[in-house]
Amino acid sequence: MKELTLSTLFAVFEEIFGKGLFWAMVAVAALVTVGYIYVLVRDRAVSWKKFLLAQMAMPFGAVGAVVFVQHMTHSSLSDLGGPVDVIVLAMIAIVGAIGAAILVYTVQGLFSRRAV
Repeated sequence: MKELTLSTLFAVFEEIFGKGLFWAMVAVAALVTVGYIYVLVRDRAVSWKKFLLAQMAMPFGAVGAVVFVQHMTHSSLSDLGGPVDVIVLAMIAIVGAIGAAILVYTVQGLFSRRAV
């Protein structure tokens, strides 16, 4: 592989997760992102109480993402082979943490009463 292109990444992710699950995850991520933007535009400000609760979900999202990817790839922490593997694992955890925070903030914003 000489170049890393978007189509190559899609092919790799489809191979790891399967076409159906991968595209379902993309669709859910898109819906959550649209919901998050809707909540931010509707409220016209960040609710710091919701933000704090969303941050509390970040460790669970990080661990959940790592466990999910390890399950899908049939691997474990003992399979880490070098610095690149640790960096990829850290990136997975960071993305999972941020995703969990956005999801929790969005759900709180959509299902709680709007502040006046």
